[in-house]
Amino acid sequence: KEQIVYEAVRHSGCSLKFASKKLRNHKKIVLEAVKNDGLALEYAGLGLRADRQVVLAAVKSHGHALSFADVALGSDQEIVLEAIKE
Repeated sequence: KEQIVYEAVRHSGCSLKFASKKLRNHKKIVLEAVKNDGLALEYAGLGLRADRQVVLAAVKSHGHALSFADVALGSDQEIVLEAIKE
């Protein structure tokens, strides 16, 4: 099941919304999803929305993904600069 979801998010990041709660909290799967489409961060578990590596990958893909990140990362200079670039 994990491999199927991983392949799905590789091709369409926002397909993460159809994954189980457990898989939406799986860092490898979420990272792949947000690399494909940063807006998939909306469907990630709350803990991963606060994960700097995940959020940075998301904003590099789509700047507006910052709106789905944990508010604490809104003051991270590198993340904000990447979001503005996109």
